[in-house]
Amino acid sequence: MSLARSTALALSLFALSFFALALLAGPPAAPPKIADLAFLAGSWAVEADGVRVEEQWLCPGPDTMIGMGRTTSVAKGKTVFFEYLRIEARGDGLCYVAQPRGGPATEFRLVRLEPGTAVFENLAHDFPKRVVYTKGADGGLTARVEGDASSPEKAEEFRYRPAAAGCR
Repeated sequence: MSLARSTALALSLFALSFFALALLAGPPAAPPKIADLAFLAGSWAVEADGVRVEEQWLCPGPDTMIGMGRTTSVAKGKTVFFEYLRIEARGDGLCYVAQPRGGPATEFRLVRLEPGTAVFENLAHDFPKRVVYTKGADGGLTARVEGDASSPEKAEEFRYRPAAAGCR
């Protein structure tokens, strides 16, 4: 076989292999949508050691989910922390925006989405660097905030249960 034929055959086999791999990989995954986060919607609460932590998320809208959080000292009968939350669909993906105590917004980009799990990250932020939501098989929702090895704060996890309908 001549060098020209061998080269042509090798290139043809390479092209065919590349095409076969592309077919096996399937179509590209669709970008995440706000509706993919519907598992967050609802009223969630956990109470332990005299502290009640609540988080509430509205159902997904066309391009946002709106949420809020409140921490109450049961013994003092006083709100000790609150936070405004939202998730926005932007041209470059989904963004979780937190405003603790109604202050300046901190943004976290969606870096992983699987059924029942969403991971948002902002590695430039002091703490948290990561916000993780996981819907449990038992119907609960776990929210976890975590840093990295340089963060003096430890990870916090909130194992929410569906809150009772109505006001307490």
